[in-house]
Amino acid sequence: DPGADASLCGMAATGASGTNAVRYGTMRPNVLNLRVVLPDGRLLHTAGPGRQPRKRAAGYDLTSLFVGSEGTLGFLTQATLRLHPLPEATAATIVSFPSVGAAVACTVQVLQAAVPVARIEFLDDVMADACGRFSGMGLPVAATLLLELHGSRHSLAEQQQQTEEIVRQNGGSGLAWAEGLEERERLWSMRHNAWYAALALRPGCQGYSTDVCVPISRLPDVVVETKQDLQASGITGPMVGHVGDGNFHCLLIFNSQDPEEAQCIHAFTQRLGRRALAAGGTCTGEHGVGLGKRALLQEELGQEGLDTLRSIKAALDPHNLMNPGKVL
Repeated sequence: DPGADASLCGMAATGASGTNAVRYGTMRPNVLNLRVVLPDGRLLHTAGPGRQPRKRAAGYDLTSLFVGSEGTLGFLTQATLRLHPLPEATAATIVSFPSVGAAVACTVQVLQAAVPVARIEFLDDVMADACGRFSGMGLPVAATLLLELHGSRHSLAEQQQQTEEIVRQNGGSGLAWAEGLEERERLWSMRHNAWYAALALRPGCQGYSTDVCVPISRLPDVVVETKQDLQASGITGPMVGHVGDGNFHCLLIFNSQDPEEAQCIHAFTQRLGRRALAAGGTCTGEHGVGLGKRALLQEELGQEGLDTLRSIKAALDPHNLMNPGKVL
């Protein structure tokens, strides 16, 4: 389940993922082959025409090269994807926590306990309130986790018991499992429309979405520091994240006609990126570098890494036709 209005090749182009990534992986391991139109018009099949092996060791990994390339190396026109079987049983729940730190600490403990959670999504109090009102579900105004478990009937009961114990240890409340398809779809529909719920907080304003990804062990500190930064800056920036991957997003809502407010948003995104880098993470786990994170990319990779990227770009696109100015 990706975000609203996502496309398959678009997600491949940014190396994105969705709510199921914590168990089934991001786009990168799930793309087996890509059909790409190169800048000179040639047609490339990154794993060879018609090929779809689960793994390969034949030459450079061209598929991974184009996953995350953000349209700078060619047009992605077709993707061959790995499929995963539907589970025998599924259960989902929404849990409220006394603080952002408690919700994220619960996430870390669930993962460290090796609970094979399929989805574990985080909403801060602002995002939970916005999603609850936008969807009509009326969530408590509190840091919130949305969890989903997959497995056999027998294994699901064991997973539920483990999860409930960890939730209680972190002060979670309101846990009730939904196993019916309609109820689960209603829950995830609320999360799916988080972007529109955030925009509804300030009608007429523009949204700017940014993300970072950090090691799971550093996630609680980084999320709490980011929440404090948002509050101190006075920014309307609800937080939502695929926290099972250490990845979270700030949906920044601002008046684009106000230069001072726009500058405040830019300064925050740079601080957020550098906070993630200082924690051993990356300046973007999904949304890509684009124009806004080029300086952060250099800090992340170093000059040698950036020079290598430029060499690849020059070899495939010597006339700089593809998304000029993006990433590099």
